[in-house]
Amino acid sequence: MILCHESFCLVWQAGWPISGEVIIMILGLTGGIASGKSSVADCFVECGAILVSADLLAREVVNPGSPTLAKLVNAFGLDILTPGGSLNREVVAQKVFTDPVARRQLESITHPAIARLAENRLAELNRSPHDLIVYEAPLLFEAGAESRVDRVLMVVVDPAIQLTRLQQRDKLTEAVAKQRISAQWSQADKVQKADFVIDNSGSLQQTSTMVFALYHYLTRT
Repeated sequence: MILCHESFCLVWQAGWPISGEVIIMILGLTGGIASGKSSVADCFVECGAILVSADLLAREVVNPGSPTLAKLVNAFGLDILTPGGSLNREVVAQKVFTDPVARRQLESITHPAIARLAENRLAELNRSPHDLIVYEAPLLFEAGAESRVDRVLMVVVDPAIQLTRLQQRDKLTEAVAKQRISAQWSQADKVQKADFVIDNSGSLQQTSTMVFALYHYLTRT
């Protein structure tokens, strides 16, 4: 079933019930770099959802003095630290985006730590009644984290818009931006594994309208 409005649409994958029988407690939210995942997440929060962000968890597990940060320094060197002892994420990005081996090494260190923290955080939230918990994870599929959620929403965006957004947001050259996009799974591959898809190529109002509709569909009683 496809529900469309102007330049954006949401897709229900085959086999998902529409009759009002299921309430999703944990919705995985993912998408490519600069697809607008955070904007979609913010819209869900405005609707009343509880948000758990894998990006924030990723920052938490590499706090100064943490075992994960120590492992990263051992693997990539002291130059990944700021003068204050925090992780310099831009330096790490420069090291791994062009080196698949380094990227896999980074993921092998950080993903297990993020997974443990995410599972603990989601378990804590599940002890209290919530209409909807949104787990925002850019690398949900890459990390094999689908088991943490009940259903997955994929945010897609027109490739030209994605490139422009990334260049402007991170102040990157076109070549570097394309490199970072190509380092991730393609949008098409992720769409095939998702239960819902929102095209975030339009305006924020368009995206907000679609998120509102999906939120109320998922939390229907």
